[in-house]
Amino acid sequence: MTRGHRHSRAPHGHHRRAALAAASSAALALTLLGAAGAQADPATAPAAEAPDISVAAVQQDLKDLQSIAEANGGNRAHGRPGYRASLDYVKEKLDAAGYRTTVQEFTSGGKTGYNLIADWPQGGTGETVMAGAHLDSVTAGAGINDNGSGSAGVLETALAVAAADLEPSKHLRFAWWGAEEQGLVGSRHYVDSLGEDELAALDTYLNFDMIGSPNAGHFVYEDDPAVASVFTEWFRAKGIETEASEETDGRSDHASFKRAGVTVGGSFTGAGATKTQAQADKWGGTAGEPYDSCYHSACDDTANIDEKALDLHSDAIAHAVWQLSS
Repeated sequence: MTRGHRHSRAPHGHHRRAALAAASSAALALTLLGAAGAQADPATAPAAEAPDISVAAVQQDLKDLQSIAEANGGNRAHGRPGYRASLDYVKEKLDAAGYRTTVQEFTSGGKTGYNLIADWPQGGTGETVMAGAHLDSVTAGAGINDNGSGSAGVLETALAVAAADLEPSKHLRFAWWGAEEQGLVGSRHYVDSLGEDELAALDTYLNFDMIGSPNAGHFVYEDDPAVASVFTEWFRAKGIETEASEETDGRSDHASFKRAGVTVGGSFTGAGATKTQAQADKWGGTAGEPYDSCYHSACDDTANIDEKALDLHSDAIAHAVWQLSS
């Protein structure tokens, strides 16, 4: 997540959805029974539920990103070899899973940057639900919470879509952005590259930037009430009361989409702001300390992750992707 820089806020624009569609209506299934071909009574098919995302798999991705940083000067920053190696790592997994991947180039600060876009080839071809995370770190360190955590959570959700052979009613697209730490450059370049029809087809963009903070809070982007409720109700069912994600306002890649009138949402575990006593009472952790004391620092490595928060928010990504694309 970019440090402190807030971009100008544009009006929400006209949302192409007035409200979140209800869970898909059940289909009536007729089953042939026995040699006589007797019919069973029609049954209501339950709506598909998202699978549990393996936190061990997410953590392995983070270990691999740490190793990539260590082999490339200690970081995964824009214009540095560690960033491109990180992108190649993610792309290889997606290609093997059957995604159509595209690497989009741009220039920032005199250096070439890259976005990775992955389209799931099955399901609907009209409205698109998109989930993304920035893949770059700052130059100070490996950027494992910021934002290896969101990148790995989105990656494992994409791989879960492939493992389930999901055929959603909407098109699914995933993205990993470059140069977010330079001012949301990669995501702005992507949005600016879209034609009018392509932009209109974007139903929802979900952003995940820092989902494993060691002194974790549980925040939800409340830019759109219907999308926010997908997260808040899911967390509430887990016994967790969320708060509005004010610290991300204008400071992560959803802002590029929001400015263009796209409906946005996401979840977040906190950056450099301080956890209050009320929040510590509600969520645990230490009051008076930052959610992530290693934010934008060299110590943002694999030791800088709360496994419980990482597990919870990775599952929240999958839940939102499954529900919003159905």
